[in-house]
Amino acid sequence: MRIRIASLLLFCSLFCMAETPNERQARQMFNQVYDMVFGAQGSSLHYSVNIIGVFKTEGSIWYKGKKSKFIDEKYDAYSDGVTYWRADRKKKEVAIYSMNDDNKDKYQSKFKFEPDDYEYSIARDEKVYWITLKLKKGRKGMKEVRAELDVKTRYPRALRIKVGIFHVTVKITNFKTGGISDNIFVFDKQHYPNYKYIDHRGEGK
Repeated sequence: MRIRIASLLLFCSLFCMAETPNERQARQMFNQVYDMVFGAQGSSLHYSVNIIGVFKTEGSIWYKGKKSKFIDEKYDAYSDGVTYWRADRKKKEVAIYSMNDDNKDKYQSKFKFEPDDYEYSIARDEKVYWITLKLKKGRKGMKEVRAELDVKTRYPRALRIKVGIFHVTVKITNFKTGGISDNIFVFDKQHYPNYKYIDHRGEGK
């Protein structure tokens, strides 16, 4: 009897853990888009951010694996996957961090993301896919992410992100995947003459 009960409980637990077809499709499509953006072929896009109408900014981003480059209204940021340079154009300062230092960008640190920490679902109409990610219980991170994708190209068009009690809306345009040169991610001091350099690497050790 005990063996039967244990077997029944095991079966029920496995059944409950199994993905539904909707969840499976959502995760597969999300993985495809994630690789399109962050894969070895590289990508670029223009973004505009609106945080509950209080904070707004826009800029351009380039990704290639662990490498990235950000250009927005106030600063430029480069990462070669190991080192992070943040150039504040108003202050004429360049801060240098190790990539694993959470202090390198307090704004971006609020948007840490681990794909396995979320439950996935998908919906669509004639023009748009919506992939919704909800944070699993006991996990830390963004509470919810809703990605809007073009139904033909599956290129990202917008994100709506819930962080704490507020929502962030990110509009995405001019998305391109592939053809991104490694030279884009090289920080060149010649572009920032007369800047003060502050090296934060090694702090806190």
